[in-house]
Amino acid sequence: MKLLATLAFAMLLTISAFAQGSSYQLGDKVADFTLKGVGNTEVSLSDFANSKTVVLVFTNNTCPYAKLYENRLVTLSSAYASKGVQFIFINPGVGMGEGSETLEEMAAKNYRFPYLADDGQKLSARFGATKTPEAFVLNNTGDSFILKYKGAIDDNPQVDSGVKNPYLKNVIDEVLANRAVTVADKRATGCLIRKY
Repeated sequence: MKLLATLAFAMLLTISAFAQGSSYQLGDKVADFTLKGVGNTEVSLSDFANSKTVVLVFTNNTCPYAKLYENRLVTLSSAYASKGVQFIFINPGVGMGEGSETLEEMAAKNYRFPYLADDGQKLSARFGATKTPEAFVLNNTGDSFILKYKGAIDDNPQVDSGVKNPYLKNVIDEVLANRAVTVADKRATGCLIRKY
């Protein structure tokens, strides 16, 4: 009986390690991807080869946390656009069946940066995104994009004026200055990405 329990536990560990290994880890090179945006336009990561840094934010239009962070993220995007930082919003809940969002609802946002649909939730799974909003910072080394940060935007989802640790902003500053990232992984606060 003990042997069976040990074997079952070992199998669970192997399955868990395999599942974790399927998503990007900090320091990994991120492969090019292409997603659909509004008006059936297609946007690829390689389209931003001239950007110093790309910030991917998995978000949606319905999560209360995503709504609380929306203005902060749009403001951050505007503040860093002239410094070579490209923001991309990615919605993991578009076209996934009853209750899911549509490209039309995304189009209503009218952001100045791409807002893309994660068809089949393939990209959110590849990054290991579990919440909305959840940020991923990619550093452009010239020949590839390297994952430098994943997680929370800051330490206060409710009140912008109460933020003491602006994690995402700090990481962007560190990456742009070619400094080591001091906090590379901070658990995101948000709504769980519903698997369809």
